[in-house]
Amino acid sequence: MSKTTTFLAFLLALNLGALSMEASLSPVAAQAEDAQTGKLEQIIPGHFVYSSGARLSGIIVTSQGVVVVDSLSSEAMAKHERQLIAAAAQQPIRYLISSTFHGNYSLGNVAYPDAIKIGHELYKADLLDMMKMDNMPAAQQAAMLPDQTFRDRMSIFLGGKEIQILYAGRAHTRGDSIVFVPQDRIVYMSEVFFDGRFPFMNSGYVNWINAIDIALKLDADIFVPGQGPSPIASNPRGSRDALVRARQVLVDFRDGVQKEIAKGSTEEQAVANVLLPQYKDMVGYGQQRALLVRKMYQDLKTGLPF
Repeated sequence: MSKTTTFLAFLLALNLGALSMEASLSPVAAQAEDAQTGKLEQIIPGHFVYSSGARLSGIIVTSQGVVVVDSLSSEAMAKHERQLIAAAAQQPIRYLISSTFHGNYSLGNVAYPDAIKIGHELYKADLLDMMKMDNMPAAQQAAMLPDQTFRDRMSIFLGGKEIQILYAGRAHTRGDSIVFVPQDRIVYMSEVFFDGRFPFMNSGYVNWINAIDIALKLDADIFVPGQGPSPIASNPRGSRDALVRARQVLVDFRDGVQKEIAKGSTEEQAVANVLLPQYKDMVGYGQQRALLVRKMYQDLKTGLPF
């Protein structure tokens, strides 16, 4: 048995004792939405998606327990997801894998005291910075942080399945993870995949394109997004094409910004000129277009990989 497997087994035994000690911590951001509007849907046997508005969380069910990908916006939302999982799977939740450090995907971590929490090392660093900036209580910080981090990749084995947790480089944030289940040919993309929505670039990088390329090269048929609303449950086989379309949005903006740089345009000129009106009806275009152009301009000018 590897050291990593031994360590995870130890953490699992330790954390299972916390089932009766669920944290009752309140999220720092106001969460006015009704968590009970969330729903759980099967994608294929053993794989589910929980959706609440635009936010999606992946669920992998095995004969020895459940893996959740992203805890979402609040303790209340996470508890509602847990209730639906318990009714559908009747298996304990063993692992929580977190990809995006943003509060709308991590504040629910407090609802998983009994699960082993896993995230990339940069996810942990950025989550810590966010919590300190928000002056979160120490107890809430401890309840949100991952128990285990990784640098390039790691695998967990549960119920006869290998579940690979992969780092594909900077994308929507600098610490995103994608989760691949080779046996079932399915990839959970978290916010690396905005299904039908304009990409939010607040913490993003032009390398996001390369991260999607890495995912598309995996031996998989189904790609579960982190942002929707998405038809992933009703049309899982259409998800590859949807991911390719999401990639194209980023490529078209990158190419437009590159042309502006080649002409000698300033950042402000690039923002004014790179409009790509074919995407203007996408949710988030008006809010994020200028920011996306700025971030891509800065990345390309400084020579960050793409």
